[in-house]
Amino acid sequence: MSEASISQKVSLATRCQQIAETPLFNQVIIGMILLNALAVGLETSNWVMERFGAPLGVINQLVLASFILEAAVKMVSHGSRPWRYFANGWNCFDFTIIALSLIPATGPLATLARLVRVLRVLRLVSAFPELRTLVDTLLRSLPSMMHIALLMGIIFYIYGVAGYFLFHEVDPTHWRSLPIALLTLFRIVTFEDWTDIMYTAMDAMPWAWLYFISFVVMGAFVMINLFIGVVLNNLEEAKLRRMDEMCLPPSQTEILRELRSTQTALARLQKRMEKTGSTDKAMGAE
Repeated sequence: MSEASISQKVSLATRCQQIAETPLFNQVIIGMILLNALAVGLETSNWVMERFGAPLGVINQLVLASFILEAAVKMVSHGSRPWRYFANGWNCFDFTIIALSLIPATGPLATLARLVRVLRVLRLVSAFPELRTLVDTLLRSLPSMMHIALLMGIIFYIYGVAGYFLFHEVDPTHWRSLPIALLTLFRIVTFEDWTDIMYTAMDAMPWAWLYFISFVVMGAFVMINLFIGVVLNNLEEAKLRRMDEMCLPPSQTEILRELRSTQTALARLQKRMEKTGSTDKAMGAE
């Protein structure tokens, strides 16, 4: 491969990278996502579809074309290694939505195609770094949340069995079986009229408040705070990782771009020095 073709490829990759890193490029994509969200919302109205169905179809194709163009620009920006585009999980997410959007909107897959249009709105998450950080935090919090959920399940089971034996005769509506007792506990932990259930039990057992208060403290206050603590801890770690990513060494394309700009600046400086030197010689000759 000749040096000219290599230079041309590097130049194209550099231009695409510059375009992808331009704030205006990201703003245009965000605008397209919002336009898609508006179009999808309007498609739920029969009155709108009867009068503006064709323009909405054009908007859908325009949005899809802009997403494909965005992915192509980002792939080309990696130069001879376009597969590095998929090294970023968010790029994989965007590409998956684009691939699903190519499903034809007619025939047996028409409903699925409409649902995919709604999923395009999720691209707003990948468009904003802050939202990406929050989603990363939630995903990284899942393992710890599973352990907390397991502990919460054990507490629910213990209180559910105890509630059945204590109150199934007093209040069969809410405690007649273990599944119903667990559903009642879920209602209590969400504070949905749980005091009515407690007062019904207290009419037969005045000390029943101990059962309900202890469960509210354990199931609501303690567990919810544990969930919040895990999320906040992972959020801080995600912010630190983001700061570290911002300090990553430059890529090969960025280095080549800086070298090219430096060479251009040096060439201009050399021409200026040569021009100044020739002027000085002419003045000395005079």
